[in-house]
Amino acid sequence: MPGLLSTPRPVPGRRAPALAGAAVVVLALPVFLIAGFPLGGWGLAAVLWLAGEALGLWLTRLPLGADHLGFSGFVALGHSFRGIGVIVVLLAVTVANRDVGIAALAVYAFAYTLSLGVSLVEYFGGERAG
Repeated sequence: MPGLLSTPRPVPGRRAPALAGAAVVVLALPVFLIAGFPLGGWGLAAVLWLAGEALGLWLTRLPLGADHLGFSGFVALGHSFRGIGVIVVLLAVTVANRDVGIAALAVYAFAYTLSLGVSLVEYFGGERAG
């Protein structure tokens, strides 16, 4: 266990976590249809997930490192905005329509949690760098 967090590892890929989160969103649709949950909540979660992943994909294409400090800062702000933007939208929708907002929050939270879990498994299960 010593060195678990201090051992350098390559950055995990984005494909598996993104697909895992997308699978949660897609599989939530039949649950919403059968259970009678508001479809607006599912739709909002799907749009937020897609927009967040599109922003993340665009940000990964920008150059990083000491030679590109401006872009590195922009990428950091972009990733922060990604999370903050989702929270602001979900909060505003929940205030306006409680049922839709909570439904969207539940789907997005499950998708994000699974995506994060897959990413952590890839990171800690991967080869050590150096």
